[in-house]
Amino acid sequence: MTDQRRYRDEEIRKIFDLATRGDDVGSPPATVPDGLTLAELQDVGREVGVSPARVASAAAALDGHQEVLPRGRTLGMPTSVGRVVDLPRTLTDDEWELLVAELRATFGAKGHVTSHGTLREWSNGNLHAFVEPTETGHRLRLTTFKGNAMEINAIGGVLLLFAIMMFVLLLGKDDVGPEFVIPFFFALLGGGALAGNMLRLPRWASEREQQMEYIANRVKALIEP
Repeated sequence: MTDQRRYRDEEIRKIFDLATRGDDVGSPPATVPDGLTLAELQDVGREVGVSPARVASAAAALDGHQEVLPRGRTLGMPTSVGRVVDLPRTLTDDEWELLVAELRATFGAKGHVTSHGTLREWSNGNLHAFVEPTETGHRLRLTTFKGNAMEINAIGGVLLLFAIMMFVLLLGKDDVGPEFVIPFFFALLGGGALAGNMLRLPRWASEREQQMEYIANRVKALIEP
């Protein structure tokens, strides 16, 4: 990152929001027509009580590489989400503990912490956060999948298929009585299962992606450029 990079109003707001999260400090300029360089942002930070290091970290988080992994899908419904964040270095023990605290607060779960050499992991059921080495440095990898989504979709599909088969068989009979209620009942169960997933899974995926975006920004802010 160089001082020639000029941050516009919306970027400045995001940087100071990230750098001052949870602190009672002053506000940055409301409007800056020509934008501000990193050095100028740090000068503004000093005036409002924010250290230059925190401003630089927040700017790095804004500029840092983040990859939103494609959603895994079953029958067109999202069943898994993820995010990968490149890190300039691995986390210190204190930074890792702070990240674990952020993970627990964000996802509302204590989780389980493990460590294998330079690989660190926090997990809670199907939700995982890895800090791991790469060929060019380190990265934070966040992944999760909806454990019962595929099972519910499979059950719903089987019930609907069974209902259709029963309808076909009953239509071939000359004398059809109350037994038509049976395939209707199975169709109702199968359709209800699929409809429930169609309503809840997009909301679940969107919520998890927002939480992962917050964690990605926080881990970048923990590490000085």
